[in-house]
Amino acid sequence: MKTIEQHRDEIVRFGKMLHQSGLVAATDGNLSVRMNDGSVLCTPTLMSKGMMANDDLVVVDEHGRKLSGGREVSSEIAMHLFIYRERPDVNAVVHAHPPTATGYAAAGIPLDTALCSEIVVTLGSVPLARYGTPGTPELAEALAPLIPDHQAILMANHGVVTYGADLLTAFMNMETVEHYA
Repeated sequence: MKTIEQHRDEIVRFGKMLHQSGLVAATDGNLSVRMNDGSVLCTPTLMSKGMMANDDLVVVDEHGRKLSGGREVSSEIAMHLFIYRERPDVNAVVHAHPPTATGYAAAGIPLDTALCSEIVVTLGSVPLARYGTPGTPELAEALAPLIPDHQAILMANHGVVTYGADLLTAFMNMETVEHYA
């Protein structure tokens, strides 16, 4: 079991990797980890994922209420919490705007053609969720039918959300989606 400090280190490290690899720009995207006590450690709003420090992160309860942290939590936390409720096997969520995959999402094209065996083995297909306004229940409703059977989802006119048993898996799923696109 990881300590909260280990989770903080990991979120900061993967946030930098997301930024450095161009999967997010400016203050885009967010990452979270479900901790052993059920609380969620997440990135703050309006901060570059490439410039975060451990003490910038925020802890929320399962309803999104801030438990600790000096910054404000992202409005996207509702999407993360919804995924955690729907998938008890998921302990990490990454939301980003990878350029090519987001282009597919904006064009309304799912990544559901078996073009490369590695993608089929790791992700299967990457469906397209209908548009839901970011930070609203409408977004969770759009994702709901797709969450149980997928590890990555394109969000129409928005970006991509990936998840997994741990942050490494969720991050690699994001890389894989962009590579596939």
